[in-house]
Amino acid sequence: MFEQLQDRLARALKNIKGQGKISEVNIKDAMRDVRRALLEADVNFKVARDFVKQVQEKAQGGLVLTSVKPGQQFIKILQNELTEFLGGDQQGIRFNSSGQTVIVMAGLQGSGKTTSSAKIARFLKIRHNKKPLLIAADLQRPAAMDQLEVLGRQISVPVYVERISDPAQVVKNGLLQSQELQCDVVIIDTAGRLHVDDGLMDELKQIIHVANPTEIFFVADGMTGQDAVNSSMAFSQIADLSGIILTKMDGDARGGAALSIRKITGQPVKFIGTGEGIEAIELFHPDRLSKRILGMGDIVTFVEKAQSVIDEKEAERLQKRLVSNTFTLEDFKSQLKQIQSMGPLSQMMNMIPGAGKLKGMKVDEKQLVWVEAIINSMTVDERKKPEIINGSRRKRIAKGAGRPVFEVNQLLKQFSQMKKMMRNMGNMKKGRIPFGLN
Repeated sequence: MFEQLQDRLARALKNIKGQGKISEVNIKDAMRDVRRALLEADVNFKVARDFVKQVQEKAQGGLVLTSVKPGQQFIKILQNELTEFLGGDQQGIRFNSSGQTVIVMAGLQGSGKTTSSAKIARFLKIRHNKKPLLIAADLQRPAAMDQLEVLGRQISVPVYVERISDPAQVVKNGLLQSQELQCDVVIIDTAGRLHVDDGLMDELKQIIHVANPTEIFFVADGMTGQDAVNSSMAFSQIADLSGIILTKMDGDARGGAALSIRKITGQPVKFIGTGEGIEAIELFHPDRLSKRILGMGDIVTFVEKAQSVIDEKEAERLQKRLVSNTFTLEDFKSQLKQIQSMGPLSQMMNMIPGAGKLKGMKVDEKQLVWVEAIINSMTVDERKKPEIINGSRRKRIAKGAGRPVFEVNQLLKQFSQMKKMMRNMGNMKKGRIPFGLN
């Protein structure tokens, strides 16, 4: 996500970072490169033009601080403006203070409405301790109801399904069911539709009339770039949208939709989908994202992701085993599983400040899979007591995992070093030890 834009902006800012002072000439040169980087990232032309103009005005009219390098000051101005263009303050779900919060999900077919409905339900259940109900009101796509039921079971959230031909009636009955179940949030998954399809748009208006929603989210495929911006604008003219959800932002999207959509539509981006997993959704934080785009990292989101997947009791158990020198390869494999559940390593690396500068460092997702395969190829005794693994055992393990012997040797060496390092840390200080790969 935003990798191409990060690289292009880094090149554009490289020259001004080395300047002794900010001048009209080097600002103009830098902003020409920034504008080109934005346009190549599929940012709307008018948005790119306005952005460049505002940054130029701020940079030229700003007070030069003697304690700050000119390049750093310019990047700070750039980050502030980027945050403003992305929406300024983070805007989450607006909960109804008296009664249920009802959310209608609208958008084009294939944009990810059904999956996003379940992701948000899980998010609200875990992060806000809500009791959601999902209503399957997409009667156009036969598999949509089945898909929502499967996702509902996966996250232990009730799903209201009624196989009739009137989606507005389904919503009405679903709302009655939500009251019986005492659900405080209702999320309505609707059919994909084009804004030019009058019949389906009338159907959406009927659903909105019946539901009287607190929020109407337009779900847009972030991979489609400016098409996502244009379609959300068209929908906002028909329905009173309150926010945007950008899906598939983990793919090869150039990031233009996220940068343009707020300025063009006037609607805030509330969530971004960052993967296929049911947990792969993030609140849209303009300030965090602007830092990520400029290669400053996003340590807050990194920590939040870690907290959401790491079991505290399991972490305490592993800490005790490390300090007491009883940590095994089975425990190590359990720790790898938790790391994998945080998401792709390349995404995690981009959130760590300064990691973007490590251009020579390649993050290979397959490495974790291979490590797990090697551990799985060991016997129970070998996992508990790696010191018994001699030369012949190493050959057998390598053959069973389909990996070369040197990788088995490497894993055992790293495991031994990690145990020693973490045990020393545990002896030096009290408190929780953050586990991870050495």
